[in-house]
Amino acid sequence: MDLSQRLSISYFKNVATINEDHKIYMVQHQETGKLYVKKILDVYSLDVYEFLKKNTLKGVPQIIDFYEIEGSLIVIEEYISGSTLKEIIDNNKLTCKQICSYMIELCEILERLHSHKLRLIHRDIKPSNIMITSNDHVVLLDFNAAKFSSGVWSNHKDQDTVLLGTQGYAAPEQYGFMESSPQTDIYPIGIILREAVALLHLTNPGFNRIIGKCTDMNPYKRYSSVKLLKLDLMKLGYVDLYSTKQFSDTSWLPPGFRTMTPWKMAIALPAYGLMIYSVVLLECHHEIFWGNIFDKAVVLIVMLEPIFIACDYRGICRIFPLCRSNNVLLRIIGMLMLIVIFIFITLNAFKLLHTLLMSFNII
Repeated sequence: MDLSQRLSISYFKNVATINEDHKIYMVQHQETGKLYVKKILDVYSLDVYEFLKKNTLKGVPQIIDFYEIEGSLIVIEEYISGSTLKEIIDNNKLTCKQICSYMIELCEILERLHSHKLRLIHRDIKPSNIMITSNDHVVLLDFNAAKFSSGVWSNHKDQDTVLLGTQGYAAPEQYGFMESSPQTDIYPIGIILREAVALLHLTNPGFNRIIGKCTDMNPYKRYSSVKLLKLDLMKLGYVDLYSTKQFSDTSWLPPGFRTMTPWKMAIALPAYGLMIYSVVLLECHHEIFWGNIFDKAVVLIVMLEPIFIACDYRGICRIFPLCRSNNVLLRIIGMLMLIVIFIFITLNAFKLLHTLLMSFNII
């Protein structure tokens, strides 16, 4: 550690001990007075902390700085106030609505971690590492066991030969059977749900199906992504799935841009551009300018409706029971029926509006 690093560390003074055994302390910056958390890690991935410092992710504490010294990593990170999920469970304050809401939000955090080219796998998801803030949001803590995954399945037993997760929550492949993957983070969610179901004495068969799929010993048979797990949790119907809390800040953007995933935006941008271009070139026969604009707007809306419904924009499919079916074929049929219904309503609504505007000589 060079002189500049020593100087930077000196600005953070210990003010309290959070966990002496795990070398976690609360520190205060001497100039700003702001509180942070300092961790001294003996097991860590330097690449993971470099990534987290460069990329601020919603639901993950911001890494302020880190320093490697004598085989240990000193990490200064954002202080998150609240209660851990373990504390909430231990105090018997957990409700069915809460566990569904928390796991859905946890899935959203993991979606962000797993969406990068080299997917970041947490590998130590457990109730004590899930912080619930004062405004009832989820923050995922402790990335000392995290690692990047190439996204290619590997059966080489030397990939995860050292168990860095927590026994009881760690997936079987963390014992050296396979390389860690996004399915490794799905396994402990099933364990947490199983514990919650037992605690709350729930009898919903939907929970048992989700738990069984999450905790399958074979990672190939688990959910292929946390997004699919999130969708199944949403279908249980315990929470208002489409409330503001369940949506990210970009959820109002059109399909293809909501997750800000580069490859999705690369496909969506020319697709929307082609639609708009074809509508602009559309020949209309109104003598009044606004009449032509009106007709083109109707055509564009009708073209966009199937895309928005197929992508379940803002949870629109919740209004039609078939779209929430666990059967894929029934869901497809439900979406097709919903598209037909929406187009029918749209055309008739605009027909009525067209008549009204003509009566006022607007178009």
